[in-house]
Order: sequence, then structure tokens, then C-alpha cells
Amino acid sequence: MSAARKTTVGVIFGGHSVEHDVSVVTGHQVMQAFDPQRYEVVPIYINRDGRWYTGAPLLELRNFEDEVTSYKAVVETLISPSIQHHGLILDPTSRGLFQRSQIQRLDVVFPALHGSHGEDGTLQGLLELADIPYVGCGVLASAVANDKTLTKQILKANGVPVVDGIAFTRDEWERDPDAVLARINAELRFPLFVKPVTLGSSIGIARVETQELLRASIDVAANLDRHLMVEAGVINCIEINCSVLGDNRGLQASVLEQPVSWEQFLTYEEKYLRGGDGMKSAERLIPAPISPELTARIQSLAKRAFQLIDGRGIARIDFLVRPDLDEVYLNEINTMPGSLAFYLWQETDTTPRQLVERLVELAREAHAQKRRSSYNYQTNLISLSAARGVKGIKGAKSSRA
Repeated sequence: MSAARKTTVGVIFGGHSVEHDVSVVTGHQVMQAFDPQRYEVVPIYINRDGRWYTGAPLLELRNFEDEVTSYKAVVETLISPSIQHHGLILDPTSRGLFQRSQIQRLDVVFPALHGSHGEDGTLQGLLELADIPYVGCGVLASAVANDKTLTKQILKANGVPVVDGIAFTRDEWERDPDAVLARINAELRFPLFVKPVTLGSSIGIARVETQELLRASIDVAANLDRHLMVEAGVINCIEINCSVLGDNRGLQASVLEQPVSWEQFLTYEEKYLRGGDGMKSAERLIPAPISPELTARIQSLAKRAFQLIDGRGIARIDFLVRPDLDEVYLNEINTMPGSLAFYLWQETDTTPRQLVERLVELAREAHAQKRRSSYNYQTNLISLSAARGVKGIKGAKSSRA
């Protein structure tokens, strides 16, 4: 009896993003989690310039200390948007005019990208066109969750508590900074938090308590994003995080954690550079030392928020909490959390291997749902238009020699 065919999973990591390094670490954590007896893992690395590569050397994290793309076995690649390919085109630029490129078919794609050009719906759109099952949120949920302003608007409209804030564009700031500052000062009080709207990993975020620092911090954020926001600080709060797993047919909420930090947010260094193992390396209390009632409320809000954006797969949802006042504010939805929140699910007896397998299962289920929709609707509109001419354009009837 022949062995069952392995499932081929393409794990995409790196990216043309300021969160490139974090994504490289997450990608390797994901690849190591798969059972090699059941899955063939294909590494797909996007370098800082946005070029795509694949090859065995990309499986070793230590190789990234050098120029990993210079390894002989690393070749350029790309995912074709054409349904006929259903995977990677290998070394597409080096072949002669009459030579056919090699195709590496993929059963599932596992994006392990953070932030721009990966977690924001752009890559998800490519995979939808290619008709390849993929892990995580779809186009809409990815785009919405990646935009802190849109997320806040949707949650607030549906009764989920969020922190007050003001959003504006880089153009508005550059055109009339004094008007933007006047609006901020009229509606908010220090301390304030300046944030690029579409970035994660705390990059570009600053806590400010003076007008001078507010202006300088907005200048910094404006170099990283064209959409900016300033939020009111929540005094004497703690951060509580919860991961969710599933889709609209059912969601699980993880145990809660309390990251230990003196700020209202974890800095990049606190998240990733204390021990070098992604979010797992940050100091944290698990389970969070709050009441069972507050725990249940936060878990319920986390699941509700994920449903509101039509999320699927996994997310880590961050809250600002004042336990003594029983106040909870949803701060952010991360649809591709650092370390994939492995450390939270391990506390609920779910191993990294079980987690990635469940995410692949969810991806295939979502793809099966997509296949149930018909995309072929034929009419006689083209023949009628060709005969009568295109409406609104004089003399547009087709003429053939």
C-alpha cells in the first residue's frame, strides 16, 4: 500500500515591509511546526526589494545572517495569478524564449507576512485570483484589520469599546500642521499616542506628553505611512491580549496574557529582542491575573470583533484594561500575529503542530466554500453590443476590413 501524498504548503515570509525581519522569524517558526511526514514545506522568501525566491537554503534561519539569495540553490520565483498554474513559476527570468518554466504546484499557501504587502489584503487578492487555498483572513478582513482607523470605526459602530482618536493624512499634516494640532488639542488630552495607521510591531508608535514631541512624532510617523492617527492615552491601564481561532461557524478564544511593560504598548524591542523568539520572548503573565468575569468578557469581545470583520484563521486581539474600573477598550486586531501566538495556544493544550494543521484545514474549508459560488454568467450582451455599437460612443460599430 503506497503512502499518502504529502500536502504541499508554500510558506511566504519576509516582504517589502518595515516588518520584514519579524516576518522572517515568524515564517521559520511556522515551517518548523509542520509534521514533515505529512507536509512538504516550500519556503517562499520575499526580500526587502520585493523580489520572490525559493530554495532549500531558505529553510535555515541562520542562512539569513548573510545574503541568503546568493546561495546557488536559491532561485527566483513568483506566484502566477492564472488558475492554470496553481502555484509557483520557478526561475521565470532565466529561461529561453522557447523553454517552458517549471511549475511547483501548491496545495495551500501559508502567508507569514506582517503589515504592508502581505497582511493588508494585497497578497490575499493575488491568491484569490490564483484560486489557491490560503491561511488566514480574506481580502476584506485583512484590509480592514490592517487599517486601525477603519477597524475602530467598525467596532465603535457595533458597540465594541475603543479608545478615542483622531485620524488624518500625511497630505493634511504637510499642508497645514497647525490645523491638525489644533484639532488634536481641542479633542484630546495628554498623554497621547501617535501611530501610523497601517503598520504593526509598534513601529512608528510614540507616547508623547508635550507639544514639541507630538509634532516630532507625527513627522516620524508620516515617513512610514500616508494615514496617521493620534489616540488618547488610557491612564493606569494594563494590556491584555487574547488569540482567537476559527471562522464564522465557530471561534475559540485562547487563555489571556498580560504583557509586562511600563508603557501602554510594547515597544519593538520588548516584543522581539528580549530573547529572540518573537512575541514569545516578551515578559508576560499567563494566564492574566484578572477576574474570571473580566476574562470571559474580554474573550467574548475578541470573538465578536473577529466576527465583525469577517475574520478567519487566527488573530491576536489586544485590549487596554482598567480592572479596578471594569473598563475594557479594544486596541488592535492582528490577523498575522508574531510567533502565530503559539505560546497562548500551548497554554490551552494546542501544540504548534496542531495549530498549523488546523489553520490549513480552515484554509481548505474556505476554499471549498468559494468553489460553491458560480463565477460563470453568460449573456448575449457582447454580440448585441458588437451589432449595435458601444453605447455612448458615436461611430463605435465594429468595422472589419
